[in-house]
Amino acid sequence: MAILTKAPRGTQDVLPEQSAKWQHVERTALKVSELFGFKEIRFPTFEHTELFARGVGDSTDVVQKEMYTFNDKGDRSITLRPEGTAGTMRALIEHGVLGGALPVKVSYLTSCFRYEKPQAGRLREFHQFGAELVGAASPAADAEMIAMVSQIFDQLQIEGLSLEINSIGCPKCRADYNNALREYFRSHEEELCETCRGRLDRNPMRILDCKSPVCSKIAEGAPVILDYLCDDCREHFEELQERLSDLGIEYTVNPTIVRGLDYYTRTVFEFVSNAIGAQGTVCGGGRYDGLIELLGGPATPSIGFAMGIERLLLLMEKTGVPFPEEGSVDIYVGSMGRRASLEAANIVNSLRAEGFRAESDVVGRSVKAQMKYADKIGAVFSCIIGDSELENGKVAVKNMKQGTSDEVELDELIEYIYENRLGDVCGALEDGFSDLDGMNIPPEIKF
Repeated sequence: MAILTKAPRGTQDVLPEQSAKWQHVERTALKVSELFGFKEIRFPTFEHTELFARGVGDSTDVVQKEMYTFNDKGDRSITLRPEGTAGTMRALIEHGVLGGALPVKVSYLTSCFRYEKPQAGRLREFHQFGAELVGAASPAADAEMIAMVSQIFDQLQIEGLSLEINSIGCPKCRADYNNALREYFRSHEEELCETCRGRLDRNPMRILDCKSPVCSKIAEGAPVILDYLCDDCREHFEELQERLSDLGIEYTVNPTIVRGLDYYTRTVFEFVSNAIGAQGTVCGGGRYDGLIELLGGPATPSIGFAMGIERLLLLMEKTGVPFPEEGSVDIYVGSMGRRASLEAANIVNSLRAEGFRAESDVVGRSVKAQMKYADKIGAVFSCIIGDSELENGKVAVKNMKQGTSDEVELDELIEYIYENRLGDVCGALEDGFSDLDGMNIPPEIKF
């Protein structure tokens, strides 16, 4: 029978053998962000379209070309979220969070949706880890956000990333810069793509972000924003560079970075790799001091970033970054007969309640097939319970790795597994944690 349908183009399935890698990246990002004082926020998959049209910017590629927008049954225009910042700010405004202690620090793991041509590192449904620091205007906040990203990459053992920074100024100094851009691009107006000709009057900075080879070539000769910064923006950018240097974070100033969304002001940054082709930006962010006010909230300076999970995993796999081994099954409890099957299920249930990964037969396999299955799933221990084991109250527990076995009282099986797995943990500690990856450590003996 032919398959009914396949996943839509630009989406992908994360199968069980891949999900451990995703969880490793997600857990690391959340753990590091927690150390920096960030707490998780969750927000809807879709929002009213005006949130993104106003917040992201109606002159951006995201709004003009890439959003998944539709009318719902109430004839309201709804859009699947193309990014996380606008939804986060809407939630903070709506629930009065900004009236409390500042800064507010929030992080999120979320899926986003953009209609783009699918390629390696670019999907129509993609996933991000993002963080927003709301209520701090100083360069110290910018440096802290960049330091957090840097530490996440360090924890993941990712090397070879380049940090590029820029300042795109504030509305005051950007007005002069936009006038200079208009003057420059008008001399090339006939060569620009249709979209960029429409941007010329509304937002000429968006032309710098155009993906058209012709527009990109023209943009190479455009005026540079750093030459137009006001004194406050220049001082802000200089202090950021000083703080990054003090933190030992290497960077380069790239005056061509403008980012793809209209809400950015002053600091913008990207972490870039040359190991994964054209989609080399694995993390991007910046300051957006006017966004909250634009969305109806109080004037509140903010900075944030987002890193693409798919691109991060692609980079890690291409560069050979190690992933933790998947956790093994602590014990497989096999059975012969109905009574033994019931007992095996009870034992497994009790082991799981104590924090161990335990399995028993739910298929109706023969004893031989059960042992083959135990071997395939990497069980550390295994045993078979039959009528004689039930009568004697004892079972032979086999160490699948060492090939040895011990006779154990059935009512002491949990204690036996606990003691032996604790011994494995202590041995790994003596070896410098070399064997801890992938090991199931019950909550009672975690350090």
